[in-house]
Amino acid sequence: MARKKQVALNSLGLGAEQALKIYAKLVEIRQCEQQLNTAFAKNLFPGYIHSYQGQEACAVGVCSTLRDDDCIVSTHRGRGHYLAKGMALEPMVCEMFGKANGICGGRGGEMHAADPAVGILGGNGIVGGGIPYATGAAYSAVLDGSDRVCVVFFGEGASNQGSFHESLNLAAAWNLPLIFVCENNLYAEMTPFRDTSRQIDVAERAHGYGISGHSVDGNDVLAVRAASLAAVGQARAGKGPTLLELKTYRHGGHFQGDPCHYRSREEEQLWLERDPVQRFRNVVLQQGWQSENQLAALEAGIEAQVGAAIDLALRSPDPDPSEALRHVYAN
Repeated sequence: MARKKQVALNSLGLGAEQALKIYAKLVEIRQCEQQLNTAFAKNLFPGYIHSYQGQEACAVGVCSTLRDDDCIVSTHRGRGHYLAKGMALEPMVCEMFGKANGICGGRGGEMHAADPAVGILGGNGIVGGGIPYATGAAYSAVLDGSDRVCVVFFGEGASNQGSFHESLNLAAAWNLPLIFVCENNLYAEMTPFRDTSRQIDVAERAHGYGISGHSVDGNDVLAVRAASLAAVGQARAGKGPTLLELKTYRHGGHFQGDPCHYRSREEEQLWLERDPVQRFRNVVLQQGWQSENQLAALEAGIEAQVGAAIDLALRSPDPDPSEALRHVYAN
């Protein structure tokens, strides 16, 4: 069994160095979510927090297969995507607090950060709102004659939006280098997906548009990476779009403070036992890539880095009101 596992890891281009980068990114996202949730509980965070905790393997598995010049489009639950694609920690955290030294000068806040320098075209607070402009970004790669790809993340609730179906149809018709990534966490805000769709496997919808569709364990970063490698390779080769459905689960509610009365504690426990960070931690240990003590040191270092970023944000100045219209109107 160990031999087969090692062969599978090799086929993913995954050795010790890459595996540790993946694990470090999983831990960074988890720490960021946990510490921001703590800040929110202390009334130190402006507005709401839509936590990504529990879905880390989706962002990291996909983004680990992308180049710097590839682009992504995110959602209202976007911090995992930002960090996985390469947004710097401190400017990202400062942006979450709406500070002047945030990656967007405090204008984006919790749901609308962007960093085009690393291919992050932005988050979007509108359900399904980012899918059409990701389609446009993929079309721009075709017009440029490049082999760049674009990835758009969205939840299963967005798969019932017209923007999803229209974009899927157009991407298929034009053979665009676009990967549609549905993070199916079972609940569109507070509504079970089974109550709004007769077909609960989002990946099946791809076949109606004549493109590839695959359902993947979204809590297994290796499975996500394997599916993304195939989809990205297909897109770069000019073979068009893919729809990936990543079955996952958010650890908390739709937002911090959501009492989650719409789902059972038994269901939550079952998914907690499939925690994506702990699952990959076990792989790292089983492969002998790091010892328990080495991983503990790595985790402590990342925890301290995230804590320092939050401390910086709390000390940082708010944007100058005189700058409010900058970037809104042309000179």
